[in-house]
Amino acid sequence: MKTHIASLINAITLIILSSWGYLSSDTPSVTALIPTAIGIILLTLNKGVKKENKIIAHIAVLLTIIVLIGLIKPVFGAMDRGDNAAFLRVAIMILSTIGAMVFFVKSFINARKNRETTKPIEEEI
Repeated sequence: MKTHIASLINAITLIILSSWGYLSSDTPSVTALIPTAIGIILLTLNKGVKKENKIIAHIAVLLTIIVLIGLIKPVFGAMDRGDNAAFLRVAIMILSTIGAMVFFVKSFINARKNRETTKPIEEEI
């Protein structure tokens, strides 16, 4: 799978599952929509990730790391409340985000290897 596909899947997963969690809650909190907002931003960045734009890819990685860190507390909160549906939604978002991170890291490693193999060899005098 390509990096932009993994990021796209992650963005869609974040949007759908966090929106579902917000809409299905008896006492919805606006903070539940943070993954939705990040998912929308990741969607807008996806074209740049596909074109392998370094700056856009790094912004997407940063947002992916932020959302991953931000999902830790909600998963424990769902476990403490015994809310299996919320736990499942957040766990899926975490797995999707980790998957996207794996593909970003692989992409960065491959880009670095490609740069190193295409460096011109300096001639000795």
